[in-house]
Amino acid sequence: MKSLLLTALLLPVSLHAGETKLFNGKDLSGWEGNTKLWSVRDGAITGKTSDSGETKIAHNTFLVWKDGTVGDFELTFKYRIEKGNSGVQYRSKKLEDGAAGPIVSGYQADFEAGTTYSGILYEERGRGILAERGQKTEIGADSKPKATGTVGDSKEIQAAIKHEDWNDYKIVAKGNHVQHFINGKQTVDVTDKDEAHAPKEGILALQIHAGPAMVVQFKDFVLKTD
Repeated sequence: MKSLLLTALLLPVSLHAGETKLFNGKDLSGWEGNTKLWSVRDGAITGKTSDSGETKIAHNTFLVWKDGTVGDFELTFKYRIEKGNSGVQYRSKKLEDGAAGPIVSGYQADFEAGTTYSGILYEERGRGILAERGQKTEIGADSKPKATGTVGDSKEIQAAIKHEDWNDYKIVAKGNHVQHFINGKQTVDVTDKDEAHAPKEGILALQIHAGPAMVVQFKDFVLKTD
């Protein structure tokens, strides 16, 4: 009986129908980027830059998930960050390969080591900030976000984010409606009615931001689709 119980405990937890694990916890299989910057450490995808040498970068670069694209979905993952800024791109597109690796544009679920941007919706190489933390916004044909309400207090949301420790992030995208959550608190709610620019489907990617040396880690990615 004990051996049967031990075997059961060692088996991987099965996912529900429609759920996909995006990272195997061991290596970067299924992901593509600059391996001088990206690696797996302590069971987490790790991006690291420096202030000099070949790991000092002059442009934002990304680790791209190669095994598909996303349209309507729910994505959960854990992150931790030391210094700098990062995020997860979704419904995005690869533009080119820069000197430091892939360059990507599109929606970004932002987070940082600071206290201003974690949880916002940012459009990389596009329309910029589409919702600040705590905002409910609607984007019209003029590509400008208009605040229509709130989903919470920005300072209270920030207070619940663990500094240089693991945090839970969730992205929900359905049609032109997207939502972000950190540690169970909703951070933004956006309805994108800008038909000429609102992305409906695209790639997932992880960001390393240009600037001072930084470390960012990701793990426990689960993608849920209908």
